[in-house]
Amino acid sequence: MIRLYCRGKHSTRDGLCDSCRALHDYAMLRLDRCRYGEEKSTCAKCPVHCYKPVLREDIRHVMRHAGPRMLYADPILAIRHMLDGRRKPPSKPVRRGRRSTEV
Repeated sequence: MIRLYCRGKHSTRDGLCDSCRALHDYAMLRLDRCRYGEEKSTCAKCPVHCYKPVLREDIRHVMRHAGPRMLYADPILAIRHMLDGRRKPPSKPVRRGRRSTEV
């Protein structure tokens, strides 16, 4: 979605501009650290907002621009995203690796 946004708004052809690359890297970091893991629904329906408010607004702009265009660019991914949006997040986050406090 960020690639579609960058191509449409910043007229890039190969890859992403610097600001979109930074937003993409931040989004991937947040997804890697998500406490719900693979079982989560879309971020819009998540009870825990892990994005910084400014970057959350940037992602909203990306989604508004790229969402309708995804049906043409990648229809299968668009349908999967819509189905994920209907999924409810698990009631409790998935436990990740636990730090040991024993010495």
